[in-house]
Amino acid sequence: MITRKLIMHMTCFAITAATTVAHADDSSTPSSSFTLGVGALNAPKYSGSDKRHTVIAPVIQARDGAFFFDGMKGVGYDLQSDNGLYLEHTLGYSLGRTEKDSVWRDGSTQLKGMGNIKAALNTSVAVGWQATSWFSMEGKATLPLTDGQGGQYQASLTLLPWQDETDTVAVQSAALFGDSRYMQTFYGVNKKQSERSDYAHYQSGGGFYGINTDLTWSHTFSPHWATVLIGGYTWLGDHAADSPIVFRRNQATASAAILYNF
Repeated sequence: MITRKLIMHMTCFAITAATTVAHADDSSTPSSSFTLGVGALNAPKYSGSDKRHTVIAPVIQARDGAFFFDGMKGVGYDLQSDNGLYLEHTLGYSLGRTEKDSVWRDGSTQLKGMGNIKAALNTSVAVGWQATSWFSMEGKATLPLTDGQGGQYQASLTLLPWQDETDTVAVQSAALFGDSRYMQTFYGVNKKQSERSDYAHYQSGGGFYGINTDLTWSHTFSPHWATVLIGGYTWLGDHAADSPIVFRRNQATASAAILYNF
């Protein structure tokens, strides 16, 4: 689940931070844009793993008014009102998880016998409030459409403590929640999995399962070129950390991207 978001979601947040601030007091429709880039992420092999890997992936984003395409988030639209309230709806996908080492999605030989979690189409709905030019809050739900993996939810706060013409620093902290099916899919161990893997049987209940915090710095070199650096920290609560497949509850990520805006 850590690798699944890769760098694209936070890169999207970083390079649109300036646009968000610019429109905080203006409900005008965002202009059209197209961005290409390449990024690298170093992260645990899956949520709870004590092994790490590095993923290199393209960054592709396009926007036309309220509609957008993001290489990882998917396709969607966002709407913002004069008072700062906004809605974002996305049709995307999750990459699931494999019981083998993988260079492009979550997975590790530590999970041998656990079976694979299928990739799935999902839909996400986020509702938020851009309270000021430097503070926003958001609630988001992500639900699978093609596989019964359960729902994932988060409530987040975002601060922009520094922003000028070339640099934006953002801090985002999110409380993570999952329903019982989601938690059992990604952290539970059923009887068959226990027999195949030798991990103890574990039934994970739904509810709060962690906190994720990201510190993002984006720097603009010119109207076309920009870079993004992101440091992330995830703490897993007891619902997840008590699972026998979780070897480390405190996990860090680091990512960087270089972007060209047409």
